[in-house]
Amino acid sequence: MILREIGIRVDADVRLAVAEVPREHSLVWTEQMMPVLPLVRVPDIEHAIDLAVRSEHGFRHTASIHSTNVETITTMARAMNCSIFVANGPNFAGLGQGGEGFSSFSIASPTGDGLTRPRTFSRERRITVVGALRIV
Repeated sequence: MILREIGIRVDADVRLAVAEVPREHSLVWTEQMMPVLPLVRVPDIEHAIDLAVRSEHGFRHTASIHSTNVETITTMARAMNCSIFVANGPNFAGLGQGGEGFSSFSIASPTGDGLTRPRTFSRERRITVVGALRIV
C-alpha cells in the first residue's frame, strides 16, 4: 500500500520496504510505525553505533545489532544503555518471543508500562544474544 502510493508496484506478499537514505532523512530521525526500514551507509562500526545512539534520541527502549564480534556487541550495548538489547535476533526476541524472558506487551519500560512493574518502577535490563555466543 505504501509503495503503491509512490508509484512502485510489488506483489501483495511484500511485507517490508528497505530504503537507502542519507543520514539526514526523516525516516532515520522519526520513529516509524510502518514497514519501511531506512538504511544508512557508514564507514565503520564506530560511526554506526554513534548514529544508532543519536537516532534513538535517548528513549532507551530497544536496540539491536547483528554481529559475531562479541566486543562490538558489548560496545553497542553499553552505548545504547536501553531496557531491551538484542544481538543477532529480531527485537521481539527481547520480549520473550524466541529469546530470554517473559512476554511483555509494551516496550515502554522506562515509563512503568512494559518490563517494569508499577510496584517498584525499577528498570530491568535485558540483553539477548541469539546464535553466535555459546557458553556451554
